[in-house]
Amino acid sequence: MGQDDRGEGQSAYRVASHFHAPPPEFSALITTFYRLELETEPGAELHDHMQPEWGSMRFFCGSTPRARLNDRELSGVRFGVSGPSSNPIHFWLGSAKVWGIGLLPLGWARLVDADASEFANTLHNGETHPLFSKFAGLCDVLCNDSLSVDDQLAAICDTLAALDRPHRDEAKIIRAHRALLDEELASVADFAEQAEMSVRTLERVCLRHFGFPPKLLMRRQRFMRSLTAFMLSGGKNWSDVIDAHYHDQSHFSREFRHFMGVTPTEFAAEPHPFLDSFVEARARLWGSPALTLDKPD
Repeated sequence: MGQDDRGEGQSAYRVASHFHAPPPEFSALITTFYRLELETEPGAELHDHMQPEWGSMRFFCGSTPRARLNDRELSGVRFGVSGPSSNPIHFWLGSAKVWGIGLLPLGWARLVDADASEFANTLHNGETHPLFSKFAGLCDVLCNDSLSVDDQLAAICDTLAALDRPHRDEAKIIRAHRALLDEELASVADFAEQAEMSVRTLERVCLRHFGFPPKLLMRRQRFMRSLTAFMLSGGKNWSDVIDAHYHDQSHFSREFRHFMGVTPTEFAAEPHPFLDSFVEARARLWGSPALTLDKPD
């Protein structure tokens, strides 16, 4: 998808998003592989913020971003890693090509195999971090303009295949993930029943592999359903798209501020050059507008 725009207070720019389905052997591990191409005026940077998501790896060719997640900042890295998040990642970026890999919870377990709760709401330099440096060889490949997109995708798949290892919790992770996507879930007890495990086991599985306790994951799902519905609604009022589990508008507003750091009105008034491109292209080409709404298979 290509988009030309000029956000208020921002320079002229062009941003295009391209999504690529992972091969079947990675469909339960990876949301999508995506490429973003950004052109800005010389020396200019665009600001946006990504919504809460699963863990992601991003490779930057050209300019590198300045990123902030709560009180954590990261800048000047060409391979950035973010853990599962419940708050927005603010970033500033100039002209660049970006490759992104979204990790589903099972992908985190099989490819990273670390306690996701320890990486929740964190940012890292993937080239220097001991857990992620094993992916760093992709930096040169994905920034090599002499290689075709198909060659670069093949390199990503080869790297993942070499690092992929079965995990003892696989069945539990898949059951919990499927249950989390049920829009009728009303309580952690319902969540546990759907996932066919005790509440205590669900707590352990969610913290270890999803990054957050079950109740927060349910809240994040409700919020993301509402946020993406608004962004795809063509300018409807928030009240027309908020999830049925919210008691009222004030309840939704409190949750919005918790997850995005601003009110719904403030969010709607801001330009979102990257987020708009991602959500619209993802929904149209992939059938799901956000990582957190992807199915685990």
